[in-house]
Amino acid sequence: MSASAQPKPAQPAVAEANRAVLGRFPFDDRRDFEDARYGFLGTAGDQLIRGGDGRVVWDLGAYGFLEGECPETVNPSLWRQSALASDHGLFEVAEGVYQVRGFDLSNMTLVEGERGVFVIDPLLCAETAAAALALYRAHRGDRPVTGVLYTHSHADHFGGVRGVVTDAEVAAGVPVLAPEGFLAHAVSENVYAGTAMNRRATYMYGAALPRGERGQIGAGLGQTLSTGVVGLVPPTADITRTGQTETVDGIRMVFQLTPGTEAPAELNIHFPDRAALCMAENATHNLHNLLTLRGAQVRDPRVWARYLTEAIALFGEETDVAFASHHWPVRGKERVRAFLSEQRDVYAYLHDQTLRLLNEGFTALEIAERMELPPALERAWHTHGYYGSVSHNAKAVYQRYLGWFDGNPAHLWEHPPAEAARRYVDFMGGADEVVRRARESFAEGDFRWVAQVVHHVLFAEPDHAEARALQADALEQLGYGSENGTWRNFFLMGALELREGVAGSPTDTVTPDLLSALTLEQLGDTLAIRVNGPRAWDAELAVRFRLTDGEPFVLRLRNGVLTHDRGTPPLEAAPDAEFTLDEATLRAVLVGEVAPDVLAARDDVGVKGEPGTLAELFAHLGEPDPEFAIVTP
Repeated sequence: MSASAQPKPAQPAVAEANRAVLGRFPFDDRRDFEDARYGFLGTAGDQLIRGGDGRVVWDLGAYGFLEGECPETVNPSLWRQSALASDHGLFEVAEGVYQVRGFDLSNMTLVEGERGVFVIDPLLCAETAAAALALYRAHRGDRPVTGVLYTHSHADHFGGVRGVVTDAEVAAGVPVLAPEGFLAHAVSENVYAGTAMNRRATYMYGAALPRGERGQIGAGLGQTLSTGVVGLVPPTADITRTGQTETVDGIRMVFQLTPGTEAPAELNIHFPDRAALCMAENATHNLHNLLTLRGAQVRDPRVWARYLTEAIALFGEETDVAFASHHWPVRGKERVRAFLSEQRDVYAYLHDQTLRLLNEGFTALEIAERMELPPALERAWHTHGYYGSVSHNAKAVYQRYLGWFDGNPAHLWEHPPAEAARRYVDFMGGADEVVRRARESFAEGDFRWVAQVVHHVLFAEPDHAEARALQADALEQLGYGSENGTWRNFFLMGALELREGVAGSPTDTVTPDLLSALTLEQLGDTLAIRVNGPRAWDAELAVRFRLTDGEPFVLRLRNGVLTHDRGTPPLEAAPDAEFTLDEATLRAVLVGEVAPDVLAARDDVGVKGEPGTLAELFAHLGEPDPEFAIVTP
């Protein structure tokens, strides 16, 4: 790394602002640290978790520096949160209930049954999940896995399943439970917009940043994403209603469905025989996202708050400990009720106050600037915006109800970023003059304005060296002052890529397991998303697949749109080509494992019409770019 690319010290304005945080909040309150260490049994001797190729996919020792004093380059509140979240090992939560924490972004929970152990949320990748299970067995014996449960449809809660159970074991009767709708949401979110989400997740989790006081120190919800193999074993049983009771290996569970909260398919679990409540990701030790910075559908804080109220009513009097799929447990009936109530209130407040202000005519940006939490909520550590934030959550509520347009016609048909930037810079006297004046703002500590205005120079003249350097410096200072872990990572990743170039997307969720879980209709959707519309305007093609083991499947390309149908819908004209094959072969074609020209030549495939039609259709598909630019045009 060149000297100019090295991270720089905190500017005086940032250092002073970070020192002021120490006086605002109760840093002498150590209850979270006591809760986080409660029940500690031990951790792994080998700090490095490796993949089959020897590559390190998780380093347990990477955050040891957090044991020291908070430096000027980190918001002390975020330093505290990261120190808590980086604690790793096996912990006893309740009688027969254990968690492995700090082995991935999420926690793995293990509940002991009559014959073995029931695994809840097997982390993001097989390697970290296998290491977590091995740690549990080292302390509790070599118990077989007698069941698996996914609390919700995000990859860090199912992706490591192949590290704890095999297909053969599932086929032999090991159940895999999940909330109704899990599979459709799990695969669609990670495939349809997977490339863009993974690229943005590189920023959100600071994947390319060095670990340290001037780099990545965590993401608020956990430290970062592991980089091993993401898999998926489809559920064998669905949880379909609140109050549903299931017993697996003698473990009695009562479920509460919470769709539309932190995930579109999610549930909470009460263990009545152990007075323990698993809150999945609906109540953690931070303000969560209503719209995650990597991108997702906007979540509903009104529904979220109502489900938390319902959880208190259903389980509050019968719960001595509440734990989640991230962070550490809360103990004692009164503390659990207070924790869930405050979590409920923060989402309800953001929802209601955003609606109040938008109905008074304020825009999303204006609401985000005005919004403050009530003092009683701000004093609670677990409502702080380490992962979500008051600012971007208020914007998310606005977006959910009113969309991107703020109602001002001046914003209805603005120039796109690069075109607008050239005009702004010309109006402001040229790139050099903008940079000169921005340096004055930097010296005054107005880093937010520097980032906003120099952005225009970069989009007008991406190779302007002084602008790149100044923008990197400004983003770095904004990162140093952020209480929010994902904001810090976004700012510092922007600085890194301006200085060193695009870092790419190290985590890929578009894996064979997820693709195999897509229905044929969903696979058709994934192809439609890839059609280069303008290039296909004049194409008119139809291919019918007669399945030897199912209903026919038809693809049609017309007007730049790829549509698909099951069964035998009427065609406007005879298909240009027809293939007779089994579904497995068709799926292999649709995911790119078998090329169209190879398919047409196979002896086990019947072909009518023009066999080159399928290759012609596929030629209209583009490939997504996992390294697209973010801080430059």
